Amino acid sequence: MTSKGRGAYRKKMNQTCRSEDCELWDVAIVGGALSGASTALILKRKDPSLRIVLIEKNTSFKRRVGEATVEVSGYFLCRTLGLTRFLTQTQLCKNGLRFWFSNKESENLGDCSEIGGRYLSTVPSFLLDRSVLDEEVLSRAREMGVSIIRPALVKSVDLYEGGEQTLHLQTENSDKTIKARWVIDASGVRCLLARKNNWYKPNHSHPTLAAWTRWKGVKDWDDANLAEKYPSLSKNYVGIRGTATNHIIGDGWWAWWIALKGGDTSIGVVIDQRRAKWPPEEEPLGEKIREFLSSHPVAREMMDGAEYIEGDINFRRNLPYSSSVQSGDGFALTGDALAFIDPFYSPGMDWIAFSTMAAVNLVMAWRKGENIQVLSDKLNKQFAMSYQRTFEALYLNKYDYLGDYEIMRLGFRLDIAFYYSFIAYFLFKDGEEGFKEIPFTSPQATPIFALMRLYNSRFAAIARKRREEGRFGRLNSGQRDLFPGFNFNRSFLLKIITKSLFAWALLEIKEGWKSWPVFNLNTANDQAIEEGEPSQA
Repeated sequence: MTSKGRGAYRKKMNQTCRSEDCELWDVAIVGGALSGASTALILKRKDPSLRIVLIEKNTSFKRRVGEATVEVSGYFLCRTLGLTRFLTQTQLCKNGLRFWFSNKESENLGDCSEIGGRYLSTVPSFLLDRSVLDEEVLSRAREMGVSIIRPALVKSVDLYEGGEQTLHLQTENSDKTIKARWVIDASGVRCLLARKNNWYKPNHSHPTLAAWTRWKGVKDWDDANLAEKYPSLSKNYVGIRGTATNHIIGDGWWAWWIALKGGDTSIGVVIDQRRAKWPPEEEPLGEKIREFLSSHPVAREMMDGAEYIEGDINFRRNLPYSSSVQSGDGFALTGDALAFIDPFYSPGMDWIAFSTMAAVNLVMAWRKGENIQVLSDKLNKQFAMSYQRTFEALYLNKYDYLGDYEIMRLGFRLDIAFYYSFIAYFLFKDGEEGFKEIPFTSPQATPIFALMRLYNSRFAAIARKRREEGRFGRLNSGQRDLFPGFNFNRSFLLKIITKSLFAWALLEIKEGWKSWPVFNLNTANDQAIEEGEPSQA
């Protein structure tokens, strides 16, 4: 948009905004945490002339879930936002993922099967205190010239595609109305625009709940006394367990274990409500988390003597949801205000990165006078497809098999190798342009999605059959898979994928055939014939 065009736009907007309580902005952002503050910061860097206001309801940020980054979000924080020095000075560098399994033969931590890297990670990622990170990004946005209204609650937003958006605010002293050409919803799980406009869609196919808090006095994974107590932990190992995202795995549930700068530990439990039972409501939430995890030898050992921090406790039922609309001519949804699937593999901040960059690109396209509706329609289709395909490829019925060491080992290797090969690799190779390729939406991604959906569904079916036969988790004790660690070497990734696909094929030949649809249909027909019923053949 030319300076003459912007002047005409401002004149038009001022004519519709005569009240003393009304202000005019190019962009109004609802929510000042990472998603909203990042959008404001990047927009200001790209176009300092933009008049941006950000409305945040809290006077200070509280700790929140989303403390572990993976490779894409690590790139976003370091390269796009320029936070490398801040992160290395104030947060912990993350050393990959680790998984701990148990069964009836596992009497203690040393008996439990483990999956994890033998060496330190080669691609940067972090363990974050989100309250510290969110304040830093918001502060940088303010320094760039973004106006902050805080504390203030956006009560409602009236959308007018292609025109002025009206925001109704409640501040400490009075109610207020402001107008903006663009409104960015970064309100988190409040999902302000999605709920008001009936775009909000719960994902009933994935009925999970989560409870989490922070603890003091949790044992150190790398403590010398622990290594002496369980010598098997030190064999053929040179990495660091304490700064990995450790996952305690059960049948139908898992728990994250994230160390934070300063000594606190974030511990959260996520369960599939179809497979695992949450403790009774009468107990305090912190004690319920301890009680639930005490059945696992690893958690029982590491939590011995630890105490949860009063008031720093959270609970959420029915986690996954999405919005059927991502943007229009005058608005965009980012981060959790757009969608959430599952915290396993820490995808939330990747989602923030892709959706934030999409919102930025929309506003910048408007500044250039481009056709916003065409771009918006494309983004709506892409984000809806990305959400559904990510869910089906990675999370649909995953809780049926994640508690089995042998199957999960295969699933994990394939999941991460495909993530490195077809998502993270191109971002690190192409830079910021890589954010325009929303995961699983390009034609080239379709066969990869189909393959991932297939092996995920097959692993779930094999696990269900194992559970019926009483063989589920048979290798959950006494196994230790310490792989070299992932990197962007294409031949290395192809080798992992090839070996894992071959191992999957052997698994199908050995026992997977028992759960093939044709086998189940024949079994059902035989049973029907025995009972004197017509065959389905």
